[in-house]
Amino acid sequence: MSVKYYYSSVTGNIEMKKKQQHIEMILDSKKVQYEKIDVAAEEEQKKKMRDLIGDQAALPPQLFNGDTYLGDFAAFDVAVEEGSLEKFLKL
Repeated sequence: MSVKYYYSSVTGNIEMKKKQQHIEMILDSKKVQYEKIDVAAEEEQKKKMRDLIGDQAALPPQLFNGDTYLGDFAAFDVAVEEGSLEKFLKL
């Protein structure tokens, strides 16, 4: 299994952009290998992300291990703060 990171390369939402940058910075600093999936580039990827979550209104950033939903930015941030990122990512 691998970490999949759903994000949007096209967003006018400054908060979303900051959250996405924070996730990438943390994953890169921890040397976690992950696959970036741009939901703005492919509508089908956004549909898949939402289907896997079970929420048709879900917005990026979202994290998965394979097709197992891990959580959104808030859940990721809690895991980082608690020092349980590897457990959260199921690594």
